[in-house]
Amino acid sequence: MTDLLSLADVEAARENLGEVVKTTPLVTSRPLTEIAGVPVWLKCENQQRAGSYKVRGAYTRISRLSETDRARGVVAASAGNHAQGVALAAGLLGIKATVFMPEGAPLPKVTATKGYGAAVEYAGTSVDDALEAANEFARRTGAVLIHPFDHPDVIAGQGTLALEILEQCPEAGTIVTAVGGGGLISGLAVAAKALRPDLRIIGVQAAGAAAFPPSLAAGAPRKLDTCATIADGIAVMRPGDLTFAHVAKLVDKVVTVTDEDLSAALLVLLERHKMVVEPAGAAGVAALLTGAYVPPRDGGPVVAILSGGNIDPMLLLRVIEHGLASAGRFLRLAVRCPDRPGQLARLLGQIAEQRANVVDVEHTRHSPRLSFGEAEVALSVETRGPAHSSALISALREAGYRVSLLADATP
Repeated sequence: MTDLLSLADVEAARENLGEVVKTTPLVTSRPLTEIAGVPVWLKCENQQRAGSYKVRGAYTRISRLSETDRARGVVAASAGNHAQGVALAAGLLGIKATVFMPEGAPLPKVTATKGYGAAVEYAGTSVDDALEAANEFARRTGAVLIHPFDHPDVIAGQGTLALEILEQCPEAGTIVTAVGGGGLISGLAVAAKALRPDLRIIGVQAAGAAAFPPSLAAGAPRKLDTCATIADGIAVMRPGDLTFAHVAKLVDKVVTVTDEDLSAALLVLLERHKMVVEPAGAAGVAALLTGAYVPPRDGGPVVAILSGGNIDPMLLLRVIEHGLASAGRFLRLAVRCPDRPGQLARLLGQIAEQRANVVDVEHTRHSPRLSFGEAEVALSVETRGPAHSSALISALREAGYRVSLLADATP
């Protein structure tokens, strides 16, 4: 049986971290409080050094290496946040670091990792591919592998977050966090359950990368056949052996949310809280928004961890559109109308009367799917929400237009 970590391990990690990490803010969320029916707080690890909680575990692990191991250098695999955590920690300790990242890793995360002094190599299309390459590099060069989640020191370092949360909100009844490989939630559960056995620990996975539910059902880690989600920070195909043991023993529930849910959560954080959070970092918020997790009304405050804020601006743009569409505030419409002068102006006038905002227009006259004398106008339209969207579509149809929603309404 796998030995689990103890509160003493997490407390020792906190002592070791010293001034390396910031005590990040805990802020209230009125929108989520209204939805959940209990006070909801946001733990802002998106404001941590290197943009996520990952530096906690990375520094704890690397700082405990012997002088001999330090001289060999370290190697890691990551889609971005662990990469930056390792690069920062290694730089602080004067150790050479090499990081393997999947092809297509977000450019800002790659640039930041290099900026902290690490060498970056590309391998495969997933974190699992990168981890395999990092393992091979470690065997070939003698560098010490700094696993992104499945190591006691990493778990202990991540668990220091729970100590902060319980100091900032001692009455907390639930902690909700994103889950990838399980390092963060394992460390949280170790510390929180030791200090407050009644405190609920809830994990949230992206539906397209949810390895924990089938693994928990099987009683052992299981690898997914495919992994597809906008939340690259938690796109892990298999739980770790050590993290699985912790989650199976200490975590109360693991739920899933869709990419649409994550997009909507990210939009709420931007609009209502003025916070930049990456999709993985918004997973806990998504679970509360959608009801994937419903906290008990008499169970005390909920703390949702914003685990990271490292998002590619181009992805942010697409996710905002995605979130607007999921919230019923962004429509892609195909409208057929007679191919006569003035028809486009008439159509746009109808939309203006409904107080909707046209983002872009594409006018097609030559297509085999159109009848003779017919044109099609593809429109991107901003609305105030689902009711406004429905009213707009109804008004256009009542005006005689043939209206259909385009498949790319949610990019």
